Amino acid sequence: MSNFIVFACMAGTAIISLVSITYSIPFSITADLTADTGGGQGLAIGVLNLAIVIPQSQVFQGMKTKDLISWNTLIGGLAMHGRGVDALNLFIRMKNAGQKPDGITFLGILCACTHMGPVEDGLAYFQSMVHDNSIVPQIEHYGCMVDLLPRAGRLEQAMDFVSKMPMEPNVVIGAGLLGACRTHKNVELAEVALQRLIELEPKNPANYGKMWPG
Repeated sequence: MSNFIVFACMAGTAIISLVSITYSIPFSITADLTADTGGGQGLAIGVLNLAIVIPQSQVFQGMKTKDLISWNTLIGGLAMHGRGVDALNLFIRMKNAGQKPDGITFLGILCACTHMGPVEDGLAYFQSMVHDNSIVPQIEHYGCMVDLLPRAGRLEQAMDFVSKMPMEPNVVIGAGLLGACRTHKNVELAEVALQRLIELEPKNPANYGKMWPG
């Protein structure tokens, strides 16, 4: 499984989980798209969108009002299905509509950037999240950046991102870093990443064979 797929799954699962946990809403796929938005409808639209990628124009035409949950689930759904441009355009519409984004919004945006590959845009969105919106990045946000930066060969910057995380990196991030170092054949950084991965998961013998493919 590629690093991109791992991080995409991580981000996608995080979007769904964070929406459900943050807004205390159970999943549903039976919402009436013509009703006023509420927690249940917002999440239901997201689930439907994630499952069959409903065109966003159809979704918005059927909604009388739009809440933060609706924006987030639609942006996240588009991002998870590789429709990064649509996700970013929807984010612009969200801001123009006066809706303030939250951490889940930016997780979807960063996920969209990992699909599209615009490193500078991803960095700009990350900085905007922190400085313009006063949102504290979570490990999922850092995970997206660690996936995005090596795509442009910026391994050292990715390592720096991890070293400055206010929380311990998880195994997914550690394995992703090591995989990126292998892809770019950077032995020095790969050794650092491998050592970190072993520290995170010392009882996994498979980690000791991950330096280079056999």
